[in-house]
Amino acid sequence: MKKILIFVVAATLLVSSCAGMTSTEQRTLSGGAIGAGGGALVGWAAGNPAVGAAVGGGAGALAGFVYDQFEKSRSHEQQ
Repeated sequence: MKKILIFVVAATLLVSSCAGMTSTEQRTLSGGAIGAGGGALVGWAAGNPAVGAAVGGGAGALAGFVYDQFEKSRSHEQQ
């Protein structure tokens, strides 16, 4: 029961912390989180999940930022 309560509180804080962010911040943060998760899995398989999470998080954040810039340039072209 205690683990469920901690999970619910953590999920609530995570969701509410994204309020008021710009699209660039949201996409960069989302990319970083997804990359860190994927990197941790790959790192776990290779024997070092911490390094995998760090590398994956950095790559994911960069990918999220690049995607945001692409979307912004695409929306400017359509105007």
